[in-house]
Amino acid sequence: MAIVASDAPLFAEVDMGADSSAPTVRATVVQASTIFYDTPATLDKAERLLAEAAGYGSQLVVFPEAFIGGYPRGSNFGVTIGNRTAKGKEEFRKYHASAIDVPGPEVERLAAMAGKYKGHFLGKHRKIMPTALERIIWGFGDGSTIPVFETPIGKIGAAICWENRMPLLRTAMYAKVNSVESFEQWCTLASGIEIYCAPTADSREVWQASMTHIALEGGCFVLSANQFCRRKDYPPPPEYEFSGTEQDLTPDSIVCAGGSVIISPSGSVLAGPNYDGEALISADLDILQVFQQIVWHPVTIRKTDTTMNTQLEIIPSVSHVAVLFLEQNSVSDHYQCWPDLGEIARAKFDFDVVGHYSRPEVLSLVVRDHPATPVTFTSASAKTEGSHK
Repeated sequence: MAIVASDAPLFAEVDMGADSSAPTVRATVVQASTIFYDTPATLDKAERLLAEAAGYGSQLVVFPEAFIGGYPRGSNFGVTIGNRTAKGKEEFRKYHASAIDVPGPEVERLAAMAGKYKGHFLGKHRKIMPTALERIIWGFGDGSTIPVFETPIGKIGAAICWENRMPLLRTAMYAKVNSVESFEQWCTLASGIEIYCAPTADSREVWQASMTHIALEGGCFVLSANQFCRRKDYPPPPEYEFSGTEQDLTPDSIVCAGGSVIISPSGSVLAGPNYDGEALISADLDILQVFQQIVWHPVTIRKTDTTMNTQLEIIPSVSHVAVLFLEQNSVSDHYQCWPDLGEIARAKFDFDVVGHYSRPEVLSLVVRDHPATPVTFTSASAKTEGSHK
């Protein structure tokens, strides 16, 4: 989920033309742990952290995969081929009870939080393909929820965890807005996705290679957010057990090491990856100065006492559903640097995957972007057709 916000002047006055005096956009990725099996408490944490984040002035904040609802790391829900245990079914009932509807009352509350900072609900992306055992608890998205939103701070979209490794999905994302194919379009930077959000549950170092590749391939900024979790962030056994490893874990054992990162269109790491703990990681993007030199400022770090309630701000992914908002944010550990989106133009001059580097007469992609439903009633279609006669 992503939130974009601003102080009053930004959304009211921003002009997507070439105004070199326009403000920068602060983008933030958040490493924070869910309060597992307690969605109301997680929403309370989100509200505290959004308030803290607003103090830093972040305008786009990306939260980890499944922040609201929780990522059920280590659980197998009692499933073996041909059998599902009663305990596993009860685990699923509790997990299901923590999930939320989109739209729904929890999303309305999140939107209200965003509204305090001139933000609002934009839409959702549902994960196209859950990974491995995720498929026993999560459904599948379809082509109707892979949006790229044109916002005052740039063109924003998201893909979740390993679906980022699906080349056809990435291609669809890159092409969602007209690609740069002419000098005139370069002048207006009419490119595709500019800010690519990649919430994840993958904390392995190899994930960084995927994020760098996407930044280079898409000519976009990549913001990847992951949770940082210790065993004590999940309920204790026997209520919740990490299958196969529980006996080796202590309350302070790290079960997800984070690795949240921000990468530029040239493949440079702007902030992160962070494997140290819960953190807010930021980069200031000068969206409008598209042809100016990139400007770097020293990285700054701010620490907050981890015993305080105000730890991190949160833009959750709803289980396997990523929701995009507009809002403002910040966090406890704060890392930031300053690039500008002019690097997108420079990157696409080299390589535009759906523009001047494409060969549609040889290779093309068809995206079915309508909702896919398992049951269709012909009588409903007939009524619709009759109403238009």
